[in-house]
Amino acid sequence: MTDSLTMSDPIAYNYRVVRQFTLATVCWGILGMGLGVFIAAQLVWPQLNFDLPWTSFGRLRPVHTNLVIFGFGGCALFATSLYVVQRTCQVSLSSEGLAQFVFWGWQAAIASMAVSYMLGYTTSKEYAEMEWPIALWVAIVWVLYAYLFFNALARRRVRHIYVGNWFFGAFILVTAMVHIVNHALIPVTLFKSYSLYSGATDAMVQWWYGHSVVGFILSVGFLGIMYYFVPKQAERPIYSYRLSIVHFWAIISIYIWAGPHHLHYTALPDWAQSLGMAMSIILLAPSWGGMINGMMTLSGAWHKLRTDPILRFLVVSLAFYGMSTFEGPMMAIKTVNALSHYTDWTIGHVHAGALGWVAMISIGSLYHLIPKLWGHERMYSVGLINAHFWLATIGTVLYIASMWVNGITQGLMWRAVNDDGTLTYSFVEALEASHPGYVVRMIGGATFASGMLLLALNTWLTLRQTRQQAASQQGELAMS
Repeated sequence: MTDSLTMSDPIAYNYRVVRQFTLATVCWGILGMGLGVFIAAQLVWPQLNFDLPWTSFGRLRPVHTNLVIFGFGGCALFATSLYVVQRTCQVSLSSEGLAQFVFWGWQAAIASMAVSYMLGYTTSKEYAEMEWPIALWVAIVWVLYAYLFFNALARRRVRHIYVGNWFFGAFILVTAMVHIVNHALIPVTLFKSYSLYSGATDAMVQWWYGHSVVGFILSVGFLGIMYYFVPKQAERPIYSYRLSIVHFWAIISIYIWAGPHHLHYTALPDWAQSLGMAMSIILLAPSWGGMINGMMTLSGAWHKLRTDPILRFLVVSLAFYGMSTFEGPMMAIKTVNALSHYTDWTIGHVHAGALGWVAMISIGSLYHLIPKLWGHERMYSVGLINAHFWLATIGTVLYIASMWVNGITQGLMWRAVNDDGTLTYSFVEALEASHPGYVVRMIGGATFASGMLLLALNTWLTLRQTRQQAASQQGELAMS
């Protein structure tokens, strides 16, 4: 069917599920980041553990990571991918009932993760702590989500597949694959299971999964967001479509091999460690290719940054993406890793990507998306968006700078030895030296999280405006 025939037909897009995931993104973001601030405060004041098992740092920390990755980040990806695939393919989703099942099924999965982790039911695997009933439920919901997305692609009314959909599609497929393989296990009871793998093999499979979650959910998925919302907000075409295709094939070919850099100086075979290091270094090229493509899209539109805080969110997120994707390959080098591993430097690196890249591009896309979903030209308050931008930027910088200082300090103190070979510093001395950094980290996290409250307020005011307009129109109809 030709584009001209397609454009003449009105299309009733399914925005209901997109609206639901958009609001869920805001809610899970506030809960997940608020909990992050609380556990950061526990490292400043350990009394906040309350001597209770379900409020201890060890149990709340995986709740925080899962709420922000799968709750906030996951819902942002559901919302944007289901919006973009409909708009760029000019079709509606195939089933409203299935869309509703995916939405409520995902919310049930996130809530189940949070409750089970607080109760101590966990596999102990990073980003894969969910026990087998939850993991099975997540797989079912994800497969149905994949059906919704790829069914829309298959029914597209244009010949072309927009590049953002390539990234969304890859993130959906690879996430399903690594989730299913890493959760191969033997159930013992309803809340207990054992991995099908053992020893170094289990560690290898786990970090193949763990880094693929970072790579395909937190990078490739959000690059799909970038390729749609940056050109839309800048009102410019993507700088180089050819570069975007090269970027896609390069990043999905390389990213999945980088996981072993999490296991330097462990029982993993040395060749596997070196392969992970080499692939991580090579990964810098496609990562920066995507960052440059996004940045150069603003050619001729840089002046818009003075007046458009949404575009500022999107562009600064690309800057943080470029920085964190340089830092990651550098930290994967064995000699650097010998200093950085197990220190707060790793925490700083993760949050440079999580806050600076993932959260900021999600927030920018939400500010672009919300008015369109509820029939407005813009958000209720541009001033609140400006304030949120500065809170997010300052909070991110405070967080990552404090963790960089802490991490390098810890690494140097742990490896310092006296002339007789004994350690110069005890672990407690290194912990005392880290305390000021934990205070700054908590302040930075609280600053960032407070911006999420402004997002919630601005969203509520925008939605209230919609209700007021609807009530006014009904009143006018009644009077006529």
